[in-house]
Amino acid sequence: MKLKHVALVCASERNADKFYRDLLGLEKAEPRPVPSNISESIFGIGGDLTIVNYTGEGLHFEIFVHGGERQFTDGIEHTCIEVENLNVFLEKCRAMDVEIRQVQRDSGPLTFIADYDGNLFEVK
Repeated sequence: MKLKHVALVCASERNADKFYRDLLGLEKAEPRPVPSNISESIFGIGGDLTIVNYTGEGLHFEIFVHGGERQFTDGIEHTCIEVENLNVFLEKCRAMDVEIRQVQRDSGPLTFIADYDGNLFEVK
């Protein structure tokens, strides 16, 4: 079995580009529409959606652009990514105003970041 992609929601293509392309360095594919009959039948969302794929070495994020504010509730859902140098990556996050959540443990820091729409990523 193989994980093919992770699908997440962003409020705008601009937010998605800034996080997935500019911060994570992933390649952006041409956005394409998801017809309303599919978004309603599969996801229970009326209206058209836009999907943008961001890919890189071993990563594939399928981002659904759905205008408006997304309402997040407390939850533990997250995606874990591994970066080459955590300190360098976190400096880039700070420079781009990406939220960093870090807790110190005996074994070292536990680090999470949130994209501009609240999707959580554990960073190792």
